[in-house]
Amino acid sequence: MEEIQEAVRLMEANRTDEALKTLQNYLPEADEEERFTITELYIQWGMLEEAKMILTELLQRYPKENELKIMLAEIHIDLEEDDEAISILNQFEPEDEDYLPSLMQLADLYQSQGLFEVAEQKLLAAKQAAPNEAIIDFALGELSFSNGEYNKSIPFYENAYQREPIIGDIEVAARLGEAYAATGDFEQSLTQFQKVEEENPDIKFRYGFVAYQANRSDIAIKVWEDLIEKDPYYQSVYPLLAQVYEAEGMVEEAYEMAKRGLAKDEFNKELHHLVGMLAFRQGKKEEAYQSMKEAVSLDPGYKEAILFLIENYKLDKDEEAVVDLLEHVLDLGEEDPSYHWELAKAYDSLEKYSDAIKHYELAYNSFKEDSDFLKEYGYFLVEEGRMEQAESVLHDYLELEPTDSEVEEFIHRLKNREDEIT
Repeated sequence: MEEIQEAVRLMEANRTDEALKTLQNYLPEADEEERFTITELYIQWGMLEEAKMILTELLQRYPKENELKIMLAEIHIDLEEDDEAISILNQFEPEDEDYLPSLMQLADLYQSQGLFEVAEQKLLAAKQAAPNEAIIDFALGELSFSNGEYNKSIPFYENAYQREPIIGDIEVAARLGEAYAATGDFEQSLTQFQKVEEENPDIKFRYGFVAYQANRSDIAIKVWEDLIEKDPYYQSVYPLLAQVYEAEGMVEEAYEMAKRGLAKDEFNKELHHLVGMLAFRQGKKEEAYQSMKEAVSLDPGYKEAILFLIENYKLDKDEEAVVDLLEHVLDLGEEDPSYHWELAKAYDSLEKYSDAIKHYELAYNSFKEDSDFLKEYGYFLVEEGRMEQAESVLHDYLELEPTDSEVEEFIHRLKNREDEIT
């Protein structure tokens, strides 16, 4: 064993190459016990291929040594050699000491391969062999939940919770909370989340979100306020908490919460949009516009912010602002037919008719089945003196709105005027 101990000392001294060479040179003369020790060292040092080679040789000599099988199967799993691991694990018999662990590992492997029914069969076999093992019920709950079988997962989670409320580092009550929420039973979900003792930010966020879904704003506010106090950088909660405040009529609190979120995440376009909406509701128009423009600068394709600006610029009768915004967005490659329509109207108001007609034509193919567009476009063409084109567009309009007698009479007057001219 002196060579092995020397190799360990060399490795601890960061003389890796010397350590490995020492073991490699000694391996041919090592006995079985020493080979096993070297295998453990290789595994510890992450040299799985070398460990696999030794274990394979040892298993050829001692094919009934289940400890060797488990070790080799784990190495195959770490190397993502699932088929080889499955082949080994399927060799265990019910009377073997490691039968249950082998079934659990097989279930994980089959699940990772998408063979969910086979995975469930292995877990049910394990449950039959050990009906009171909480870990097996928990695994069955996890498998059902991952398959979207939420109702099916609940009894398994309940059984596990009754025996072991915490499995590994997971509180089973949290899983029950998620399962009940997925079935739409929010009250039961909240009951389960209340049992969770660990101060896990993700679980607290989910607890608050379930309360939000259940219209229990009081719980959502309390849980999320506590979460932000303990973890101010949990950024996902700020917009949601602001929305809860707003729904409760607490507009100022919503606005302040959204601003706090922006202080932590200035590149969050949704928060810029939310701040803009809340500022606007409080009469802070210029701040609202600035926030919306920040959202658009972060994402020129952010249509909600763009539409907000368009509608409010129009209310301000600021067509120049509409033009500046939409031309900039289009220059950045964010094509949208509605932007061309809005530009056409803005240019028309600004008496820039050549620009207006250009954008009406660009919008036409997308809106030729839209009666509002056709009517507006048709009248615009009349004003521009394009009578033949106007008649065609307005006829298309009447195909969609045949009861509009006013437009029908208008077309009739156009024709009479043309006849008089000719």
